[in-house]
Amino acid sequence: MPTTILIVEDEFLIAVEMEAVVHDLGHESAGIADDMQSALAKASEAIDVALVDVNLADGATGPRIGEKLAVDFGIEVIFVTANPAQLGEGVSGTLGALEKPVDLGILKQVLDYVIAVRKGEKIDPPARLKLFFN
Repeated sequence: MPTTILIVEDEFLIAVEMEAVVHDLGHESAGIADDMQSALAKASEAIDVALVDVNLADGATGPRIGEKLAVDFGIEVIFVTANPAQLGEGVSGTLGALEKPVDLGILKQVLDYVIAVRKGEKIDPPARLKLFFN
């Protein structure tokens, strides 16, 4: 069964490219959200993983979105951002952060890792993924 992934990104070209990579890797997209309202509106769908930017159309709401998706909806959240320092030591309930730019290879590694974690498997994280709360 394919994993369903929500992309929370306000830069259209980056969002579309990430969605194409999600499809290329055999996963399903739950769509693209560019702010808190649209992300939370999609959260009630059957989403397994969310890739969330920090700075969005409505400001630096990514951390709050990520926390709500993780804590309230049980979605595994990875921040994909050019500004990982804005996340400090992490955001409650979320897995970690990946610094942009991101290529197909690293995104595949990160998604494989997140899917394994969701299944309860213990595997080493990709080197570029900064894990929170470990």
